[in-house]
Amino acid sequence: MLNIRPATPADASLILEFVRELAEYERAPEQVSATEADLLRDGFGAQPKYRVVIAEWERKPAGFAFFYNNYSTWRGHPGLHLEDLFVRPEFRGKGIGKALLAHVAGIAVRENCYGVRWNVLDWNTPASDFYKSLGATFLNEWLTVRLDGEPLKRLAAESRAA
Repeated sequence: MLNIRPATPADASLILEFVRELAEYERAPEQVSATEADLLRDGFGAQPKYRVVIAEWERKPAGFAFFYNNYSTWRGHPGLHLEDLFVRPEFRGKGIGKALLAHVAGIAVRENCYGVRWNVLDWNTPASDFYKSLGATFLNEWLTVRLDGEPLKRLAAESRAA
């Protein structure tokens, strides 16, 4: 019934559908500006910037996990950052989210990663409860910081490398 497979370039439109559906769930659909061309360029070229696995339930696309490598200077090992984990509402309750997360965990173990990290919105109690049930640790002392748009460009203008 459940099949998890690596995404291929032919899946770019499906990946974008999943991203948009996740953004809708997270109450921010207007924030998605990615295109199929972006996904093809950055995920399937000579040096992919990310990886995706797709979950299919009875041959129907049910969900995805979108992740990429990071590195821990303190641990001296690579890790994986899970950017997106999403299961379509009609497929929830079948263990697909857990299977996707287990698949990514398997990749992390095979690649000698220290672990997998991700973020969850503070209002998303079902997801938080699910992650706690798996034994995930919440790093409440850390705040996510982002610099983008005009402030990023202003700071970059101060660099000789820009």
